[in-house]
Amino acid sequence: MILQTERLTIRPITMEDKNEIFEYRRDKATNKYQGWVPETIADVEAFIGKLPQQINVPETWFQFAIVERVTQKVVGDLGVHFIGPDNRQAEIGCTLHKAFHKQGYATEAIRTVLDYLFNTLSKHRVTTSIDPENTSSIRLVERIGFRKEAHFIESLWMKGQWVDDVIYALLEKDWSRMSER
Repeated sequence: MILQTERLTIRPITMEDKNEIFEYRRDKATNKYQGWVPETIADVEAFIGKLPQQINVPETWFQFAIVERVTQKVVGDLGVHFIGPDNRQAEIGCTLHKAFHKQGYATEAIRTVLDYLFNTLSKHRVTTSIDPENTSSIRLVERIGFRKEAHFIESLWMKGQWVDDVIYALLEKDWSRMSER
């Protein structure tokens, strides 16, 4: 399954992507809000090796590579967690190489995947979990149309400390209304 935009190809991650993924994912400063920052290329290989080969399987995370069409460079990745036994909800998370920040790539990739989730896979609701200090990601999802639903205090244990978690969500009916404009 491959999704195309004017500038991007969004496709399943493969083992051939490991070096490019390691290049941007290992950057601890840029990825300070991420739960997974690989230390070695072997960590990336293990991560890719555990990914499901099929999309839309309940209780799994499916990982897309975000590829710049002109250069064919992997500029980021976007994960989709398929939630619940009824599989009508999903959670998304996006990581982008710092050289590609503030150029609209994340917005383009997320909107494309949301369109696929709502219009092809018939999801009812899509959520995202963000550290409240990650103001860039919060602005991004709010610009796309997500609404803030919850702020959990010290609800996640990450990197040796308790951190807050903000949940944003978007319903299919709201996505449809936005898409009609």
